[in-house]
Amino acid sequence: MKAKVSPSGAAGKRPVRPRGIQSHEIRIIGGQWKRTKLKVADKPGLRPTPDRVRETLFNWLGQDLSGQRCLDVFAGTGALGFEAASRGAAEVVLVEQDAALVAQLQQVRTQLLALQPLEPVAPPVLLVQRGEGVSALRQAAPASRDLIFLDPPFDAPLFEPALAACARALTPRGLVYLEAPVQWTDAQLAPLGLAVQRHLKAGAVHAHLLRLAVA
Repeated sequence: MKAKVSPSGAAGKRPVRPRGIQSHEIRIIGGQWKRTKLKVADKPGLRPTPDRVRETLFNWLGQDLSGQRCLDVFAGTGALGFEAASRGAAEVVLVEQDAALVAQLQQVRTQLLALQPLEPVAPPVLLVQRGEGVSALRQAAPASRDLIFLDPPFDAPLFEPALAACARALTPRGLVYLEAPVQWTDAQLAPLGLAVQRHLKAGAVHAHLLRLAVA
């Protein structure tokens, strides 16, 4: 998902990577692509959701997302969106602004769709788009998304506008998964049209499952 590794130099020397870039792997933990490893690269500010948090999230959501329409904004590694597609979501759109990450997401998409599924199932509509997360949420049709993954840069003032746009895009029973550096409360979320359904703290990250607030 990032800058390319430079070619190897003299014989016997390891390839030189751009400073600050290291490759690693994440794995899909459930569904038709379970245990598939995806190569990604480290980049400042990029925080793939850890396996343990993803396991908890999909316990909250239920393991089968059949028929759901999902939007993964600020997609980064795409771990959440690809996990949803693996678990039967009918449509997953991953939105990312960084061009190198978009290229990597496209490669992963191609890799996954080429795999033989464990069971004969229809492939998901799996789309990768380059764009800004809040804008993508605002452009989504009202009440069009069953599940939104929201993990914006922690140091950017994007949470309030993104959450307000999520509330508009959600179906009546839709849910938002939010990662943030602090806990969001019902009092903070109510003006944005949302409420907390679940919350956990994992290290320095607060993971939330949000629903529409009751009018």
